[in-house]
Amino acid sequence: MDTLHLVLNAVTVIFIAATMFAAGLGATMGALRAVFTDIRLLLLALITNMVVVPLLGWGIGTLFGLPSAAFIALVLVASSPGGPFGAKLAMVQKGDAVAGAAMQVLLASIGSLTFAPTVNAILGAAHVGTNVSLDVGALVRTVALLQLVPFAVGLLIRRYATPTAQSWHPTAAAVSNVTFLIVLAGMLLGSWRHVVTLFGSLALLAGFLLAALAFAAGTLLATGPTARRTTMGGVASVRNAGPALAAIGLAFSDQPAVLGALATVLLSGLAAALPIATILSGRRTASTPPSESTDHGITRGRQDSPPSSPS
Repeated sequence: MDTLHLVLNAVTVIFIAATMFAAGLGATMGALRAVFTDIRLLLLALITNMVVVPLLGWGIGTLFGLPSAAFIALVLVASSPGGPFGAKLAMVQKGDAVAGAAMQVLLASIGSLTFAPTVNAILGAAHVGTNVSLDVGALVRTVALLQLVPFAVGLLIRRYATPTAQSWHPTAAAVSNVTFLIVLAGMLLGSWRHVVTLFGSLALLAGFLLAALAFAAGTLLATGPTARRTTMGGVASVRNAGPALAAIGLAFSDQPAVLGALATVLLSGLAAALPIATILSGRRTASTPPSESTDHGITRGRQDSPPSSPS
């Protein structure tokens, strides 16, 4: 079992790095600049992910009367934005992959700082759990190493060696797709017993509902075209498991009940977000003229480089 966990962890690292690298290869400086200079979009994304979704987790857990382990897991997930699956969902739904990847990295970085205070505030108000204290520096370094660096490398290759980026992008996307499926299968195989034991606790429904409502909130509280708005919804719906797992290890002594509930909430959240992204992808594929060649929401040719730069 330890070997299986090691292999799954390695594949997860490859998945995150490949996804962010592919997103960087498909990005342009102009598109990235458009995201980070849209102050309204940034503020709305921060409010959604740092305030609205954690409050949704608290509200759903209280409404369903979840047992303490499931309640803690739901709050941990809701309070941890910037999950690497966010960039993948942008690709799956053929949305704005540049905005999705950029916002995911930003939220994961800021979330490293806000996670512990948010969790402590909610658990303290709900009179559940203990004080959560994490190594913020370690979390930030993890985000930088696994998410920011691959994205930046891909972006630089796209900027200074566009033909190379275009030729590498299909391979990077394929690696991301294959490892994504392996990670999903590994999560199911490794957690099915915990999921089965929580069927009667409403934890599955709570995780599903949290992701669905977060998707809706992220879409509504966003600016720009529909593809960008639904991309923000996807980013909000999938959360970052890293800080949550660290918190369980440090503050809750790796309690099996909390770990099982966390796996249940994460898996049921993906079960809500993936079908939504798939439906959006089908609609966009059906409505895209055959003459228009798109790559995960980025139209080739028009956005490969700024007008003043050589193609």
